[in-house]
Amino acid sequence: MKNLKIYSLGLLIMSLLSCSKEDLVVDRELVNASADIEFTNETDFNSGIEAASDNSSFSNRNSEINNTLASCATVTVDNTTPGVFPKTFTIDFGTGCISNGITRSGSITVTITDYIMNSGSITTIVRGNNYYINGRKVEGTIVYENTTTNAATPQWNRTITNGKITNNAGVVYNHSGTRTVKQIAGVNTLALLDNIYEVTTGNHTVSKNNGATLTVTVVQPLIKKYACAHVSQGQLDLQGSVLDGILDYGDNICDYFATYTHSNGVVYDITLL
Repeated sequence: MKNLKIYSLGLLIMSLLSCSKEDLVVDRELVNASADIEFTNETDFNSGIEAASDNSSFSNRNSEINNTLASCATVTVDNTTPGVFPKTFTIDFGTGCISNGITRSGSITVTITDYIMNSGSITTIVRGNNYYINGRKVEGTIVYENTTTNAATPQWNRTITNGKITNNAGVVYNHSGTRTVKQIAGVNTLALLDNIYEVTTGNHTVSKNNGATLTVTVVQPLIKKYACAHVSQGQLDLQGSVLDGILDYGDNICDYFATYTHSNGVVYDITLL
């Protein structure tokens, strides 16, 4: 799922008269880092799904996901026997390749204990020591546990440990957190464009080495349509040095707009990048 870069955040925070310039800069950096982190998490999970699909390990029924990974990365698997698990896929992007407009280099490993769509299966993604997405060094481990109780709405718990992202300027951000993600549409089709996901609960924390932190918590479920660039509905609680309020994504329309309501009740229009 994507937490989104807030293009007008600097203007928003500057409108909050109680803040200092230093605090507003830190909060803006942390929100941008949070957006980058969510983007990298989604990118890696999608790569895992593509690798598993290409090796008939996504579902125990035939699946034909539009796979662009093969044109960019070298994918190897330690166990090629169909239906036998665990399997570990190594996805190597070499010195750099571009797929779907995303530039990646280095490698990740994806280990699955069962078909990804089966309840109880665990997908573990480990970033290599020299793994980059769009020039940012990405580290840490992500675990997706399939907790589905109703096959019509597959569900995963996502946990991030030892998360770290280093931006193009060399600034390091550490992060950790958990989320529950549910697929609420497109389950019975082989296409991706009709998929809709709902983040029902969760929070994560992003921090800099200077001790500054931003905590982002789901307070109303987020709706993310595969066909939309951004989350189209739901609310996040943002708590930082300056930020203390609710980011609202609106009424389930595919657009670039949201609102932020500060704790003093003032509402700000937001443009999503």
